[in-house]
Amino acid sequence: MRTARRRNDGWTAGAAAMLLLLAACSTGADPEAGPVAMPASQSASSEPAAPTHSAHGGKAEGRRAPLRPGERVVDVAMPSPYTPSAPGQGADDYRCFLLDPKVATDSFVTGVDVAPGNEAVVHHVILFRVPPGQVAAARTVDKSAPGEGWTCFGGAGLEETGGTLEDAPWLGAWAPGSGERLLPGDIGIPLEAGSRIVMQVHYNLLAGTEPDLSSARLRIADGSRELEPLETTLLPAPVELPCRPGVKAPLCDRDAAVSDVMDRFGMRAGQMVAGLQFLCGEGRGPRPGNTQSCTRTVQEPATVRAVAGHMHLLGRSIKIELNPGRPDARTLLDIPVWNFDDQGTRPLERPVRMKPGDKLRVTCTHDQGLRDLLPAFKGQQERYVVWGEGTTDEMCLGIVMVTRS
Repeated sequence: MRTARRRNDGWTAGAAAMLLLLAACSTGADPEAGPVAMPASQSASSEPAAPTHSAHGGKAEGRRAPLRPGERVVDVAMPSPYTPSAPGQGADDYRCFLLDPKVATDSFVTGVDVAPGNEAVVHHVILFRVPPGQVAAARTVDKSAPGEGWTCFGGAGLEETGGTLEDAPWLGAWAPGSGERLLPGDIGIPLEAGSRIVMQVHYNLLAGTEPDLSSARLRIADGSRELEPLETTLLPAPVELPCRPGVKAPLCDRDAAVSDVMDRFGMRAGQMVAGLQFLCGEGRGPRPGNTQSCTRTVQEPATVRAVAGHMHLLGRSIKIELNPGRPDARTLLDIPVWNFDDQGTRPLERPVRMKPGDKLRVTCTHDQGLRDLLPAFKGQQERYVVWGEGTTDEMCLGIVMVTRS
């Protein structure tokens, strides 16, 4: 079985863990559609349009594709219903659950179908793989927390699982617009014998606090098959969205807004904001504005197989580019009109080869004007928006799925 190699991109594993599975990073795709072309570019209106997104997920329609030769099904689920409750003054609860897929031999995951139990409150579900050597540490975290699972703002709460921005330990996810994610027949996500899975669920309590019992259906193939290991590269960028001119509110001050995020999500939330400035700011410090970007240098050869983007409710547009400004520039993802309820992965019609020294850039545009149109912001004062994990906070995240050979 060929396994994905671990690598270091200059950030510590602990810092990378804060970025690993940040709210609603979807990897869903229509299993019957096959490879699809990139969306055609459009021009986004400069005026706020009537939004089509909501503050919570909706179930993707469509039936499952039949099993392919060599595949079998493994079902995993939360051990019992969980009733979410947001800590502090927030409206968001991140809860992680340790699940056993009972995989006795090295295997590949070739498809994932996540089923949110209570769609009214589930904002996203994401699955991490926990290698055998870290299962004991995961059990310790699980047992030390009261009730089912443990609180896990900023990731799975298991720094020992490792991973970097270049190779996040993802298996799959559900977010608005997602369905079954079926990988092409020549690739798979390695899952070692004895591994466990962490299911991270982000609950948004604006729609209530009813219990949830989420589950997932995994397609598993034997590890002896000649499949290319699929890896996930994360491209986060800062969010530095100031209040609109003329708006006066306590949280329009950036320092106050960062403190508020830390009050709701803990110290790591502030470290995340500062870390993104370190990663992307090139020593310039925060640069307030509607549009932010981050450029990273490719360290190893890779072939891009699929891409996705993630923002929240104030998102306007997102783009992922390879070598912007150069003659060989390629646009890998262009969503000029962001739709929160359609965050599925876009497989590339033709895989794109990257080489060391190439540049990957993610660019996001957010719009404070959308808070006037969306029910989720009703009664909330405008504030300076930085990276945060709540539904009414914001993110800018590019997701690039690659093979290495």
